Amino acid sequence: MDMKVKAEQYRSYLTDDVIPFWLKYGIDNEQSGFLTCVDRDGSLFSEDKSVWFQGRGTWVFSKMYNCIEKKQEYLQAAKSGYDFLKKCYDTDGRMFFTVTRDGKPIQKRRYYFSETFAAIACAEYYAASGDDEALELSRTTFDLIEKLYRKPELSPPKYNTDNLRIKALSIPMILLSTTQVLRTHDKERADFYNGFITEMLDEILKSGFYNTEKKALFEFISPNDEPLKGPKSRLVNPGHSLEAAWFISIEALRLNDDELMNKALNIIDWSLETGWDNEYGGVYSFVDIEGKPAEQLEWDMKLWWPHTEALYATALAWKITNKTKYSEWFEKINEYSFTKFSDKEHGEWYGYLHRDGTVSNSLKGNIFKGPFHLPRALILLNDLLECNDIKGYFPL
Repeated sequence: MDMKVKAEQYRSYLTDDVIPFWLKYGIDNEQSGFLTCVDRDGSLFSEDKSVWFQGRGTWVFSKMYNCIEKKQEYLQAAKSGYDFLKKCYDTDGRMFFTVTRDGKPIQKRRYYFSETFAAIACAEYYAASGDDEALELSRTTFDLIEKLYRKPELSPPKYNTDNLRIKALSIPMILLSTTQVLRTHDKERADFYNGFITEMLDEILKSGFYNTEKKALFEFISPNDEPLKGPKSRLVNPGHSLEAAWFISIEALRLNDDELMNKALNIIDWSLETGWDNEYGGVYSFVDIEGKPAEQLEWDMKLWWPHTEALYATALAWKITNKTKYSEWFEKINEYSFTKFSDKEHGEWYGYLHRDGTVSNSLKGNIFKGPFHLPRALILLNDLLECNDIKGYFPL
């Protein structure tokens, strides 16, 4: 396969299909920000706004401006998201999870993912606009995130800690990626971010999530090496594992660390071996590593975002190693994804498929799906496949 041709195809799909869909249907020209609850044809089915996507969308359009083309349309969309994002902070500095169309709070959750997406949004928007206020907001938001990470007692626990103590992979995984983005754009604090990144890598790879015996990157573990029992002790989220693997891979490239790279490649191998549906194709949403029933009723559904992560993870592994197995995985995932998820009539991707690949829900966006995973993958794939020297490659 000609990588340059493939890069051009991804760029074309990004700029002629995916981004136009969100520019047409996702920009709120009345209140600013992004509307993501849209059906396959772009028609709005809810005005509630996901705070995740005020941050994620702002990052995407800022990244489009910074890395794809300096179009004012992209910068204006990023500014719209950034302006609305500032409305989504509570008086305690935390952020909401959902708000009304004009920014009034609906729901606030215990975890700080809204904050992580806001931090990367502000950093990327600063790089696009030169707005110093955005950089300062990125810093203060991250400082709050670090405080919450260091002092988990400040957030109400999801489970009764007298009876269940648990750590989730999603926390160090998202903090690793968040810090990588901030380090790129906030040079003054690079040393601080490097130290935090090292800590997150250790948390993912040395605390129990990474299990060579079971050949899995687990979704949950107990703190302090305490045993975890039941379905949570056996759970793998292939999408999360593949996403974490490419975060680790690009850090291994930056550090020229072969041991770290081998661990990232192991995670990719394990995730595809256990997460790929050999009967119908596609990546499972959840897997019980011992083949027992998973708690999640949607375990066998095929969701859009694990496939975007699988695409980029395998392309990156292929570029790094030049091994045929990764090119074959990449081609297989690419074929499945663009055949099953892509909407040839209205553009963009469906988000949710049944196990057999038929469409489960016609929506193109909701509180959890919007302009992020797919455009991010296409931006990064275009950059990766055009890259001549992988040793100098750092996309975040």
